[in-house]
Amino acid sequence: MIKSQITLKQLEAFVCVVDMGSFRKAAAVLGTTQPNISNRISTLEDSIGIVLMHRDAGSVRLSEKGEALLATARQVLWNAEAFLEVAERQDLIADRMRLGVTELIASTWLHVFLRRFREAYPSVAVELEVELSTGIEQKLAAGQIDLALQTGPFLHESTDSLALGTCPYIWIAPPELIARTGPKTRLAELLLTPVLIHARHTLASKELLKFAETRKLATDRIVFSSSLASCVQMAVDGMGAALLPAALVREQIESGTLVVLDCDWHPKPLEFFARFNGAKVSRFVEAAARLAVEVATGSGGRINSIDHPS
Repeated sequence: MIKSQITLKQLEAFVCVVDMGSFRKAAAVLGTTQPNISNRISTLEDSIGIVLMHRDAGSVRLSEKGEALLATARQVLWNAEAFLEVAERQDLIADRMRLGVTELIASTWLHVFLRRFREAYPSVAVELEVELSTGIEQKLAAGQIDLALQTGPFLHESTDSLALGTCPYIWIAPPELIARTGPKTRLAELLLTPVLIHARHTLASKELLKFAETRKLATDRIVFSSSLASCVQMAVDGMGAALLPAALVREQIESGTLVVLDCDWHPKPLEFFARFNGAKVSRFVEAAARLAVEVATGSGGRINSIDHPS
């Protein structure tokens, strides 16, 4: 039998320092102090009599032997997690998952996903960040989050990406506006009045501006907002028609505070993905991604949504 003083925490520190590129960042990820991380690595190196990495002015550089041992260290950590999964003791997996989601997901099915994930992994804490998809993508690429639930397309590739489904955009307006204009309208007419839409650099906004430009339609009354929730409230308050993801305004449409407009133009539906780096993250991150697929596509591939009029 092999007897050793090597611990999983030491291997975890080793792998995390390599992935994050510094002891300070690894300490932040693992929720401990930089001296603690340094001590774990030093103790590991002393135990095996090998220098795993060279410390150079705040950065780290793997030694030749450290490079060779890195993949094995990852495999040991994954196998330890797999051992608990086979034993059906996921409750013993005490860790954290850094999760980045878009506002639309946070406003629709995120609570269902978090509840089911907590049931499966009760000892894994979730650190949640809600922001625009572009910001989430940047943090995923930098290793600052483990799992991204976001919209495509992407500037940076991830090693693993699972499709979550689509969500169409619809035009909506308060009933009093519909009473004046009728339920059917053309984009050229809509753009003569205030139009509420997501941030300027989002895909839908870009599509709308491009379409309007090619047909020389007015764009000076478009109101851009980085907050989808604010767009919904402004529409409810009668500030104008809005172009929004259908899933976001389901309740308002069902209650009658907003009405669907039949317009002759719509942008492409949003496409959602669960993205992560399977070569680096814990096994429960992939399990979380697959759970997100189950929750998001539970209604036939639509993100809890309704279709716009045909």
